[in-house]
Amino acid sequence: MNNEIKSVEYGLEKIFEGAQDFLPLLGTDYVELYVGNAKQAAHFYKTAFGFQSLAYAGLETGVRDRASYVLKQDKIRLVLTTPLGGDSILNDHLRKHGDGVKVAALWVEDARSAFEETVKRGAKPFMEPMVEQDEFGTVVRSGIYTYGETVHIFVERRNYNGVFLPGYKEWKSDYNPAPVGLKYIDHMVGNVGWGEMNTWVKWYEDVMGFVNFLSFDDKQINTEYSALMSKVMSNGNGRIKFPINEPAEGKKKSQIEEYLDFYGGPGIQHIAIATDDIITTVSELRARGVEFLSPPPHAYYELVPERLGAHMKVMKEDLNVLESLAIMVDADEEGYLLQIFTKPVQDRPTLFFEIIQRMGAKGFGAGNFKALFESIEREQQLRGTL
Repeated sequence: MNNEIKSVEYGLEKIFEGAQDFLPLLGTDYVELYVGNAKQAAHFYKTAFGFQSLAYAGLETGVRDRASYVLKQDKIRLVLTTPLGGDSILNDHLRKHGDGVKVAALWVEDARSAFEETVKRGAKPFMEPMVEQDEFGTVVRSGIYTYGETVHIFVERRNYNGVFLPGYKEWKSDYNPAPVGLKYIDHMVGNVGWGEMNTWVKWYEDVMGFVNFLSFDDKQINTEYSALMSKVMSNGNGRIKFPINEPAEGKKKSQIEEYLDFYGGPGIQHIAIATDDIITTVSELRARGVEFLSPPPHAYYELVPERLGAHMKVMKEDLNVLESLAIMVDADEEGYLLQIFTKPVQDRPTLFFEIIQRMGAKGFGAGNFKALFESIEREQQLRGTL
């Protein structure tokens, strides 16, 4: 069994005791993507990933410079925003980055305090605390920049019972394909440039009170051709996890370098979404046309019992079924997990999704890194970017 390397010698509970409490986070509120055509992107995420129509803001609601479609599945809210004119500042973001995550919004009790506490600790302001109001109540939002042009917006909605935010109306649609079992955002992974990982680890520690509870170096995350380093940051209650990757020296260009080249700098590389039944979820996603990375070789699955050890006795899933769907398996001291990764969901090889089911494990699939990155490299080779 592969044991993921902890950044300190204590258990997760002991580590989290050291997390500062000046920024209590209740969860992920929403994730906003800037996209070239939000209406068409919304149709894709509904059709392929089973999201449901929730809310809309645009010309019909008095917004003149952009249109935003809000999709929902269980606890996940996905906002797709596109500019409506050539002079919109959103165009600068799209020209540089293509479709990608602009906002990782965090649900808080007090958005003013969240802004004040993080800014005084060194955060660059993105949005001063702003009160938004309609007939359903008030929302307070504020925001700060993190790596690249990505931002965290703090959302205080305790006095609001509308569909999403003031300025949005309910989006009623006759087309709502059934959900596929996606539950909540497990973690979001960011890619940063050469030598920048520790800078942003310290930023999350100092500015947001996070702790680094898992670390991986290029000796653990490497293939014949490329390598990377990664550190996982978490807030005190463990609800928000932001792994941060940076490239490492290798024979050829790593997936992190490829991302940085095509995204035009640091940004969110992938969003990991939890499910309670990964076999059903992945089967449905495949049936709807979602493309996943090429499968690991059969030898990978032959070694699963050895890697899982005692967890193999309680594993409920059929290994042959997992292999047929290319779902990978790993374990740590707490249990096992199942995971699979999509191909990029746009033409630039940047943003992709992970589907993950945790059966007690708190790690991130370190035992799968080699198989995963070799699969990514096969895709890079096809693109001519390895």
